[in-house]
Amino acid sequence: MRIIGILGGYACLGLSFLIVFEIFARKLFNHSLQGVDEIGGYVVAVTGTFGMALAAVERAHTRIDVLLLRLPRPVQAGLNLLSYVALGLGAAFMGYMGWRTLNDSLTFGSVSSSPLQVPLWIPQSLWMAGLCLFGLSALWTAVRGVLALRHGLEAADRLLAPPSVAEEIEEARR
Repeated sequence: MRIIGILGGYACLGLSFLIVFEIFARKLFNHSLQGVDEIGGYVVAVTGTFGMALAAVERAHTRIDVLLLRLPRPVQAGLNLLSYVALGLGAAFMGYMGWRTLNDSLTFGSVSSSPLQVPLWIPQSLWMAGLCLFGLSALWTAVRGVLALRHGLEAADRLLAPPSVAEEIEEARR
């Protein structure tokens, strides 16, 4: 999974270089590459969905834990589990709607309305793959959390709870 994060980072870095080149080309040579904004949209959509999958596996999704930490540990574990189920179901819904969009693009042979004329099924397929991976990652983490609950709250916390400050410091040291 970590390789997905690394590839996504390189894709965003490449996009950044492309945008900088586009800016200089416009200012210095009065020339535009055409379609950099469109490519940027595709990169952000695809890396965003794959990034959400990575965040689900690494317990990195944002949570408002001010109240969560004040609740009894069994309630915390239940809410953490519920959050992963909700993430998975939300991703499944997005995937369903994304599939309908992709299906329409395939049915009608849709292409982008830019000079690039990209067949829309290409970026939409990558986007759908990310949504599917996101949903599967969240639901798989929830299943692992249910199994971990059989071994106690500590085991479930290692899979489902937001990282503690100590865990974040340890991760930063690596």
